[in-house]
Amino acid sequence: MCAVVRRSPSVQSVDRAVSVMELLARRGWSGVTEVANDLGIHKSTAYRLLTTLRDRGLVEQDAATEKYRLGFGMVLLASTVRADLDILRCARPVCEQLSEQTQETVTITVLDGDDAVIIHQSVSRASALNVDWTGLHTPLHATAAGKIFLAYMPDDQRLRILDGPLESYTEDTTVDPHGLSAHMHEIQSSGYSFTVEELETGLNAVGAPVWRGDGGLAGAVSVSGPAFRMPVDAIPEVGSLVTEAATEISRCLGYREYE
Repeated sequence: MCAVVRRSPSVQSVDRAVSVMELLARRGWSGVTEVANDLGIHKSTAYRLLTTLRDRGLVEQDAATEKYRLGFGMVLLASTVRADLDILRCARPVCEQLSEQTQETVTITVLDGDDAVIIHQSVSRASALNVDWTGLHTPLHATAAGKIFLAYMPDDQRLRILDGPLESYTEDTTVDPHGLSAHMHEIQSSGYSFTVEELETGLNAVGAPVWRGDGGLAGAVSVSGPAFRMPVDAIPEVGSLVTEAATEISRCLGYREYE
């Protein structure tokens, strides 16, 4: 009987590159020969891996000793994860409270390129929604959280996105750049955004910005609910609750302009 060989789905070069970074994290400054011996790979392979990682800023090389250690590129990558972890730590209890106050679904969203990505969801026991949106990429122009990012992002990025084309998800999706620009001014004035059946028919949402300690936009908190339970005339009241929640999360992140 022939044995069945199960191949790992991992890419060998990527696996080796990660192993190199893990080794440098443990040992610090290391030469090509040390890396090759420790990982059991050919010296030329170790050299190519280290050179590639150095060129991408993930490791740095000492000019005198020609040894390598982890570079500042790792700090930049880690800072993104740290920022998301910080907002999650601060947002979870606030989102749970807001979800119970509104009896609806509350989400925390961050910006990823030209998409809004949901990284946390709190669902009230009474919520009519039972879909897990965590990890979902959503369009900026058709969601309450996305409109927060549009309102506060650099002008050139916003103009590029609004120049489209913008997809219509329902007959109520706003795809007119002028209409969206007007809403951006409303958001900056009122402190919250809203959508009325723009992403899904029968679904309304209200969002507010969450700020980092350095004054940058960390993300957005939003409440979503069926239109029959969260009608248009309820949006100002929900907007007030969402804004209060966003203020509390922002304070936890070190933002002090509210004080």
